[in-house]
Amino acid sequence: MQENYEITIIGRQTIEQETGEIQVDTLGDYSERNGIKYISYMEYDNDAPYTGRKKILKIEPAGTVTMLTPGSPTRLVLEKGRRHKCMYDTGAGLLSLGVFTHTLKHDLSPEGGELRIRYTLDLDAHLSSDNEILVRLKKCGSAQDGAPSN
Repeated sequence: MQENYEITIIGRQTIEQETGEIQVDTLGDYSERNGIKYISYMEYDNDAPYTGRKKILKIEPAGTVTMLTPGSPTRLVLEKGRRHKCMYDTGAGLLSLGVFTHTLKHDLSPEGGELRIRYTLDLDAHLSSDNEILVRLKKCGSAQDGAPSN
């Protein structure tokens, strides 16, 4: 995996009117194949900072985003206006979640851009959380950051 893009991921989760936010700044890769866009990066655990797991966001032309971790059954399918049943690996076992996507927008290109998703998670059809993800992508050394582009 090349790491030629700066990636900022901001995740916001609201559970019972309490909101938490995390931000991850990392390097990763962006590619396009057959009209499908891919963002990949390594995610590191605070408890094991030298052990990373590859994460992939697959953005299809029809407006579906699949979030997956190779080698893991975790797979979230996000499609505006639709509910999908997805598997999530908690580390202690698998959890089946319902995922309903309210908003899904992006302006991704080889130069960078943003992906915005707002969705809810439910467990046994009971609302668990409201979630938002913002992924910002910027090509390393692009004119956007003041450096000359090649």
